[in-house]
Amino acid sequence: MKLDSKIPEGHISKKWTDYKDHLKLVAPNNRPKIDIIVVGTGLAGASAAASLGEMGYNVKAFCFQDSPRRAHSIAAQGGINAAKNYQNDGDSVYRLFYDTIKGGDYRAREANVHRLAEVSGNIIDQCVAQGVPFAREYGGMLDNRSFGGTQVQRTFYAAGQTGQQLLLGAYSALSRQIGLGRVQMFNRHEMLDLVKVDGKARGIIARNLITGEIERHSAHAVIIASGGYGNVYFLSTNAMGSNVTASWKVHKQGALFANPCFVQIHPTCIPVHGTNQSKLTLMSESLRNSGRIWVPKKKEDAEAIRAGKLKPTQIAEEDRDYYLERRYPAFGNLVPRDVASRAAKERCDAGYGIEANATNEGVYLDFSTEIQNKGKQAAYAQGNHNPSAEEITKLGKAWLEEKYGNLFTMYQKITDENPYKTPMKIYPAVHYTMGGVWVDYNLQSTIPGCFVAGEANFSDHGANRLGASALMQGLADGYFVLPYTVSNYLADDIRTGKISTESQEFIDAENRVKEQINTFLNNNGSKSVDYFHKALGHIMWNKVGMGRNAQGLKEAIEEIAKLKEEFHKDVFVPGSANELNPELEKALRVADFMELGQLMAMDALQRNESCGGHFREEYQDAEGETLRDDENFSFVGAWEYKGGDISKEELHKEELKYEFIKIAARNYK
Repeated sequence: MKLDSKIPEGHISKKWTDYKDHLKLVAPNNRPKIDIIVVGTGLAGASAAASLGEMGYNVKAFCFQDSPRRAHSIAAQGGINAAKNYQNDGDSVYRLFYDTIKGGDYRAREANVHRLAEVSGNIIDQCVAQGVPFAREYGGMLDNRSFGGTQVQRTFYAAGQTGQQLLLGAYSALSRQIGLGRVQMFNRHEMLDLVKVDGKARGIIARNLITGEIERHSAHAVIIASGGYGNVYFLSTNAMGSNVTASWKVHKQGALFANPCFVQIHPTCIPVHGTNQSKLTLMSESLRNSGRIWVPKKKEDAEAIRAGKLKPTQIAEEDRDYYLERRYPAFGNLVPRDVASRAAKERCDAGYGIEANATNEGVYLDFSTEIQNKGKQAAYAQGNHNPSAEEITKLGKAWLEEKYGNLFTMYQKITDENPYKTPMKIYPAVHYTMGGVWVDYNLQSTIPGCFVAGEANFSDHGANRLGASALMQGLADGYFVLPYTVSNYLADDIRTGKISTESQEFIDAENRVKEQINTFLNNNGSKSVDYFHKALGHIMWNKVGMGRNAQGLKEAIEEIAKLKEEFHKDVFVPGSANELNPELEKALRVADFMELGQLMAMDALQRNESCGGHFREEYQDAEGETLRDDENFSFVGAWEYKGGDISKEELHKEELKYEFIKIAARNYK
């Protein structure tokens, strides 16, 4: 199979504009003749469905939640990037493009990333027009803050709930189209297979999660916008329902799955508390704007803190190791996520962790310096040039509360500690997945008519995503890319007519789904789905997690294969098919995670280098930084499904060519 990325010719600053000018169009009078399915209604899916509905297409949108408003996009707190240069600090489309490529450790496709940077400004205008309440400065201009991996302020935000507000904006646009009858919404439905007719994506098989009914839905094109696969690790910052099933079913029908080993570990999550946890809580990266990360310099102090004999506020300033500021002075606490995460792991592995859990893993995110600095500034602005310590602290806390109040409240409710007085405890956790279904420049997979958007595709982030870029990509794909590229594809379908769901392809797909469901329900095993999911997560975190090595990856491949076999023999799924059955839902999703987990380990094993979130312990320099191998591994690794034995998957390579950026060692020092 030859991978054709369909990247246009020409200078990178003109590729997208020139390409759009020559795409085929569907006339407004022909659009109502064409059906489109959108799977997933987070930012990418909701914006795509709303845009295509607005254009006049017939859209069917599917989500497994009870409402699109509950998509996991809601959990993105910190902000959304855009190259508007409102702060006049040197930002530009090119700089956003460069920072994104560099942040992804030079493993992203150049043309896609530049297009993302180009349309970023339009996203902000679109969202403001929708009424998204972005933070504003005193004069009324939109405010910006910094995020990791950059030296400019380009992140637009709405307090600590940016994802929620953006999703409500997209949802309002979607709801308008639902009200006009252009979008038909299927809540509490899960896609369980893709249907191909004559090699093209022509529909899906979905299960009504309330009644259990298996439904056939046809369309002229299918868009997968179902998010990432971080829950393969069991514990992650993802919502518990987040899964890989839609993407994986597409993969099993012939779409290549690219760079599955590229997983992001987020540095600012609340540490694991106990063995009964079902998910982890993310504290927004925006907090690294104001917080300083440290551990005690002395091991005995760390041990005393873990034992409850010492409080962090009792550690003198000179006895604190602000290790990010020490190691990376140019970026300090705002280094990219993979760098910050590995640095925290290194300190905890060395015995300086501060959390009294089973692993002693945790570091501090301290706001005391910011409280003092902002308190003094606020007092000065009020005309008080000699404020008392109490006044400074009061004003500093008020400033923090305005910026991050909901995040601080959330932290206190979870930990029962006041972060205004005591530093937050944080530790890295699985967050975002840069890998996903391989797509070309049109966001089309290797299956004609099957498009993939947002976190479900691989296209924009390389080996590490910069903070505040997920929301940007999701809305860019849905609002400003797919309406053009999907229309270009559909221009050949205006005479096709309605796609019948009575064809043999639909019957076969429905039977495949029913057979898998019946197999699980008749299995009569002895162990729960969660038992196997936790076991998989344990293997993944320990051997395909923050640090990887050849021996561990080989062991993981074998262990997951055995676990998969045991899962199918001994899992117990109660209930029936024709009812609300959450255990059946989980079993179907974990079955896909088992196969994906093995592929992730295989992908990590073949990539003999360290880059971004993929850290092979054999490939690091004397200071513990990543060692890329640009000569041998400057490619996208795209895997082709070859049947139930995942070890038989075939690797295809898309060479990454950088014409407009000079590849260099990543340096944040």
